[in-house]
Amino acid sequence: MRGLNLDHVRAFTEVARLGTFSAAADQLNLTQPAISQQIAQLEKRLGVALVERLGRRATPTAAGLELLDHAARIDGAVTAALEQLAHYKSGEVGRVRLGTGATAAIFRLPQMLRRLRQRLPSLEITIATGNTSDVVKAVQDNALDVALVTLPAGGRNLDVTPVLDDEFVAVTSRDGVKLPARVTPEVMARLPVIMFEPGGQTRLVTDQWFFQGGVELRPSMSLGSVEAIKRLVGVGLGCAILPAVALQEPGDRARLVVRRLSPRLYRKLAIVVRRDKVLQRGLRETVKALHELAEKS
Repeated sequence: MRGLNLDHVRAFTEVARLGTFSAAADQLNLTQPAISQQIAQLEKRLGVALVERLGRRATPTAAGLELLDHAARIDGAVTAALEQLAHYKSGEVGRVRLGTGATAAIFRLPQMLRRLRQRLPSLEITIATGNTSDVVKAVQDNALDVALVTLPAGGRNLDVTPVLDDEFVAVTSRDGVKLPARVTPEVMARLPVIMFEPGGQTRLVTDQWFFQGGVELRPSMSLGSVEAIKRLVGVGLGCAILPAVALQEPGDRARLVVRRLSPRLYRKLAIVVRRDKVLQRGLRETVKALHELAEKS
């Protein structure tokens, strides 16, 4: 649209993403009055209200939600244009913002990022970790370009592509809680189990395994870090159900006992990206590298 100020659009998207004018001002290194003025000018230019103020919170109106979809495409188009122009100046290939869970960031991404860096040495990569719901929302809000998350996941205007299965296993220390050869939900429910904290997809997957086995588990402890759980298990404080990929560090097999679950338990990891996202070269190669995870696992 002729006369549309991209800085004003950016101010609006940050207000919508962060929920307050003050947070958007901090993010953009502007004053709150400057953000308010930019939003007002944008609303005047478009002839519609874009933001509704409820107390200290600011939420997009229906018209604002429509603009957010267009803003993501505008941002992608501008990023792609700047990337192509950068080739003429210095050969840069841009920036990619990748979101994922902490376990995948530690145990799945390092080798993938190494291969990606070999292909595109000058690509700037930023990684954010969080629960599936938070990461998917960030992709939807265009705060992240792509994500690798645990299913189920979905949302408006998103492409969700399953790429690999992560198997879960039971783990205990060699001098701690004893695990039989066949580890069922009934067996685990009788033992002190350290679980992932509630609220994430990983905990949901394991809770469903127990539910389908007809038992209710009351964990002895809950934590949000796979490394913290491994350490607690390692000193004999209980057993745990963890992704098998998290048990491949040097020394894990020497101090821990690992058993397959019965029935077997998997979580499915998927790539999430906006359908209207412009796949500039760096993002295109990142998505390709994420697809290759299944081949390398």
